[in-house]
Amino acid sequence: MSVTAEAVKALRERTGAGMMECKKALVEANGDLEVAAEAMRKSGLAKADKKAGRIAAEGVVVIERSADGRSAAVVEVNSETDFVAREKDFQAYAADVARVALASKPTDLEGLLAARLPSGQTVEEARRALIARIGENIGVRRFEIVTSSAPLATYLHGVRIGTVVVIEGGDEALGRDLAMHVAAINPQYLSADEVPADQVEKEREIFVAQAATDPKLQGKPKDVLVKASEGKLRKFLGEITLLGQPFVKDDKQTVAQVLKQAGAKVVRFVRYEVGAGIEKKQENFAAEVMATVRGG
Repeated sequence: MSVTAEAVKALRERTGAGMMECKKALVEANGDLEVAAEAMRKSGLAKADKKAGRIAAEGVVVIERSADGRSAAVVEVNSETDFVAREKDFQAYAADVARVALASKPTDLEGLLAARLPSGQTVEEARRALIARIGENIGVRRFEIVTSSAPLATYLHGVRIGTVVVIEGGDEALGRDLAMHVAAINPQYLSADEVPADQVEKEREIFVAQAATDPKLQGKPKDVLVKASEGKLRKFLGEITLLGQPFVKDDKQTVAQVLKQAGAKVVRFVRYEVGAGIEKKQENFAAEVMATVRGG
């Protein structure tokens, strides 16, 4: 039978279960919300549902590459504790999710959760089974599929940071160095052209206001203040863009200069860090990556 989106939403809010599980339960219950909710409790899903509200900010980042190296899947799978993130079954599950993501190339997270693993279970079914076995909340948070006409450069810093760089030209060593740079320095954008105009304007206003407090510039017209603040704006854009950043292995050159010398071009990059954007205890993994890069 047909199940409305409103009914799925209502059951999801009531149980905390996944969208697909709710839809399946409603279909089997002929649309009866009470029957569906009761069936979900009886089937053992309640144990997983009770943990759905817990913050899962630990976990792993996994990268799965194709045999020809021209496509890769980056996946973040979260757990509540670092202890579980190191657990063998959890890491095996995350690796399976990355493999099925690369193989099936779903367009969204719902599609990935519905994809079937070699065991025959869907990613979502296996997730719930793992929650029941391990006893804490686990979530497939995000994924990205990256493809290129040339081999991709990838880097994993342990299981916490993973990067993929699409580069045209250069060699394998340069690609890996750039992937490590992205892991260590964490650029927000590829180039200044990609920085949203409203963000640039907001920073310009801040720098203009700062210039107005300079005793040498007090009383000057706004166009003079804007010109005086351009250096700070350029520095800001350099700090947040890959091409403008000092290269991690030679900070006397920017990444753009290194690429120009190699006759290469970065088309795109992806950087995943476990728990990024989730409220949690902060640790300086970027410094740890930089120490690894420079030490190696």
